[in-house]
Amino acid sequence: MAVASTIIYDYLRGKKKFPHVWCPGCGIGITMGALLRAFADLEIDKNDVVMVSGIGCTGRMPVYCDFHTLHTTHGRAIAFATGAKIAKPNMKVIAVCGDGDGLAIGGNHFIHAARRNIDMTVVLVNNKIYGMTGGQYSPTTPHTKLGSTAPHGNVEHPFDVYELTKGAGATYFARGTVYHATLLQSLMKKALSKKGFSVVEVMSNCHTLYGRLNREGSAVKMIEWMKENAVNIKAASRKTPEELEGKVLIGEMLDIERPEYCEQYEALIDQLGGRPKDKPEAEESPEPEEIKK
Repeated sequence: MAVASTIIYDYLRGKKKFPHVWCPGCGIGITMGALLRAFADLEIDKNDVVMVSGIGCTGRMPVYCDFHTLHTTHGRAIAFATGAKIAKPNMKVIAVCGDGDGLAIGGNHFIHAARRNIDMTVVLVNNKIYGMTGGQYSPTTPHTKLGSTAPHGNVEHPFDVYELTKGAGATYFARGTVYHATLLQSLMKKALSKKGFSVVEVMSNCHTLYGRLNREGSAVKMIEWMKENAVNIKAASRKTPEELEGKVLIGEMLDIERPEYCEQYEALIDQLGGRPKDKPEAEESPEPEEIKK
């Protein structure tokens, strides 16, 4: 255990201010721990990793992780991550987003990166609300639930993140919860190892805003709800629709193969004659007679 702890610590910026900025009991800390343990299990060199985030509670994660990191503008994590991957295709690129950051203002970037099948892993922390900016309802806030901008209940219906990811063309999708931390670590390992656009949706708790507004109780109460209401996708096939009503499916839901964008892009460059630096330098043109004179 001591050796494992030492390895995990190597992925953290120890001189940053700890304890972290998140509320006591917040699931983002559990998410970060599962992600770092997945990196350690895979023995990925931290110098080969780019972690990108946008704005929001989840956006603070790169502050604590000792990778190459980018803390970017709201909703633009996947856009910046795309640029990083195309520029440095050998790097392991991770984008960490909240549900608002990744699926609202960042929604177009999400679906087009999935459509292109760019080789990156998106860790989408879904706490069903905008946390850092004041409790506004988000694209995953359930119908009728309360937010600071939905004081009488949300009239909209939420995204099904799995269906969105699958329909957009991603090659891997898994969902876990912050209660099932060991499973979450395993799913992240699979996502990190997958060639192509992979997504791990993490069902997390925001007891400070969502839980308080919707009277769902403390962090412990909300995490206990996940324990009692999450059903593994393998077990779900043996249950009736009535038994699954109101439950959250977790586990690996999508794992397919498709050509990866960066590899196709490099192949096209080679087909067209390679990059300028790979070509022999052209002979210098002789100076015109009038210049010589």
